[in-house]
Amino acid sequence: MLKTINIENYAIINSLQIDFDKGLSIITGETGAGKSILLGALSLALGQRAETNVIKNPEKNCVIEVVFQLDEKIFKPIFENNDAEFDTVSTFRRIIGSNGKSRAFINDIPVNVSQLKNIGENLVDIHSQHQNLLLTNTAFQMAIVDTAAKNKDILREYQSTFATYKDVEKQLSELKIQVEQAKNDYDYLNFQNEQFLSAKLQADEQENLENELNQITHAEEIKTAYTNVSAILNSDETSINTMIRESILMLKKIEKISKYAENFVERLESCRIELVDINDEIDRQNEIINFDSERQQFIENRLDTIYELQQKHRVTTISELIAIHQNISEKLATIENFDNRLEELEKERNKRFEIMKSNAEKLTQSRKKVVENIEKHVVQMLQSLGIPNAVLNITVNENEIFTANGKDNVSFLFSANKEIAPQEITKVASGGEISRLMLSLKSLVIENGMFPTIIFDEIDTGISGDVADKTGEIINNLSRNSQIINITHLPQIASKGNNHYFVYKEETANTTTTNIRLLTQEERIMEIAKMLSGSDITQAAIENAKELLKK
Repeated sequence: MLKTINIENYAIINSLQIDFDKGLSIITGETGAGKSILLGALSLALGQRAETNVIKNPEKNCVIEVVFQLDEKIFKPIFENNDAEFDTVSTFRRIIGSNGKSRAFINDIPVNVSQLKNIGENLVDIHSQHQNLLLTNTAFQMAIVDTAAKNKDILREYQSTFATYKDVEKQLSELKIQVEQAKNDYDYLNFQNEQFLSAKLQADEQENLENELNQITHAEEIKTAYTNVSAILNSDETSINTMIRESILMLKKIEKISKYAENFVERLESCRIELVDINDEIDRQNEIINFDSERQQFIENRLDTIYELQQKHRVTTISELIAIHQNISEKLATIENFDNRLEELEKERNKRFEIMKSNAEKLTQSRKKVVENIEKHVVQMLQSLGIPNAVLNITVNENEIFTANGKDNVSFLFSANKEIAPQEITKVASGGEISRLMLSLKSLVIENGMFPTIIFDEIDTGISGDVADKTGEIINNLSRNSQIINITHLPQIASKGNNHYFVYKEETANTTTTNIRLLTQEERIMEIAKMLSGSDITQAAIENAKELLKK
């Protein structure tokens, strides 16, 4: 239940604290005193949108803090599902700065506003006279039926399967688009793949071929150079080898008389050996090199194929071409596997559809079972509230299309008079009748314990006298199941509360401030007497107020 509301610097409120108890709490006050401002502050603390104009003094922050006493078994899972810290006494705080930025906290731990809102929606149900418009809303009508049927778990299960089905259906739709596009791409990709397969590219092939072509093209020039060098190294009289051998012989003759000669001999011998090795290698290369026109033509054709592919794919290396070929192969494999994937997804979609359909049927059956009980409950309550000929017809029709709430269409038709057939509520119901009908429907929500705290904001529009008295009795009875806070202007309802709060304005030369206080028994008598007779309180009104409070 709601224990405390603390408000600082909000609208025309400087600072106030309200402590609530279980049962029925009544809030009264003059028009414009600020009763609805309290609800605005509470809504803000529970995640509603913040506006900078709610700040009374722009030099200070606006701070709203709300404290709840909560059942751990019921509400801890809700907190955990929203990644928030649970406590049996939980505090929700909202701070709004003059720059419009706001901060939110649950149990002193920062949270985002959506967390605040998602949890808050499970703690308080605020019903105002403007909410009577919801009576024509099919989603609201559906929610009433689901509440009476206690469909929370069934609906959650259905919505889970519905979401899964829609996800698979989306995947299937996207894959079909890909398949259609792939059909357009397949022939071209296959043509490219055939080109690569025909080319049979090998790593490092280009460099080797270019080197070999270079040798073939310059074979004569290379062979001439090798032949000349070989002649220089091997000529019988003037070759380098011959001169080195002669030099070695000369130096050996003076080894005994020159200490450097031996070293020179060794060094020249090394040179001679190296030159012999070079000469042998030149001879081998000279034998290998031949001008082969057929080989030259083959290499040129092969390189043309490689260059053409590189130009086509805008790359410069064999490795890049091989990577492109790999990518094309993978795309073709994916396209060729599309049929299998389509078949798998279609099977999965059909499977998910059957599960969703089964859960939707459970919802439909559950809803249809409670329709008659809802009609009886509402009609009986309306009869006690002064509409003896009330008729409520609820129909649950199945649609062809599945939605997030199943495949049902729920419709409420109402009549308050014998001679008028049930029709859409707004066409046949007065303001007072709508208020009583809404209270009757809301009582289903309260009796099923959907919210720990219910707030009625002047829902008694259009009623008075004995009907108002009976309305007060019903609200008082409902407060046995949930904490109810009722803002009212009717003394008959105000007298039914366990606690009575009075909202008032204090005005000075420069400012207007809203305050609230819990009335004593004597103050309560005078407040109800004032509601009965106006500002000039008569003794009769006082006696009448006492009588109402006794009842």
